[in-house]
Amino acid sequence: MSVLSRSRRRWTAAALLAAASVLGSGAAATAAPAPVPRLELDRYLGTWHQLAAVPQYFNLVCARDTRAEYALAPDGGVSVRNSCTTWANTPDEITGTATVTDPRTNAQLHVSFPGVPTQEQRYGPPNYVVTGLGPDYSWAVVTDPSGTSGFVLSRTPALDAGQWSAVREVVAAAGQDACRYLTSPVDGGLTATVPLCSI
Repeated sequence: MSVLSRSRRRWTAAALLAAASVLGSGAAATAAPAPVPRLELDRYLGTWHQLAAVPQYFNLVCARDTRAEYALAPDGGVSVRNSCTTWANTPDEITGTATVTDPRTNAQLHVSFPGVPTQEQRYGPPNYVVTGLGPDYSWAVVTDPSGTSGFVLSRTPALDAGQWSAVREVVAAAGQDACRYLTSPVDGGLTATVPLCSI
């Protein structure tokens, strides 16, 4: 089996578990996390570094340098490319699409990955909610309607103390525990994996 085939299998299993998680198989927040009032999609496109995340199977595949790249697709949707470096020091990636499900805010989307069971459907309910956003679009906090998943994204590999404080406030406002988030090693940023509540 090629490295690429093994990679696709890992991401397929990861996406399946992520989907189950998003659909509420785990503990959920008492209220659905609120999206930001308005997301300017053109400003949100581009490359984001994952600086922290709630551990799930697909997080564990990646050892470091996890990134998400969003671009406008020809059909008006959003193309998604997630990549990282694995524990075997090999690249791993998956591509998919995202569709805005909430035109009022643009901050709730349905993300799908073709070829991945339960995630193949292009259109569906939101499973990606931007619940916090830096005023300059330098960082974002993303979860799902159940509050089960969580990601801290940044345009740069590192955030300053004030930005981390704002991130923790957003996580708390979404009804989540910052201690459930673990930092993600990134070249040029944090190299240790520690609870978000401790930084």
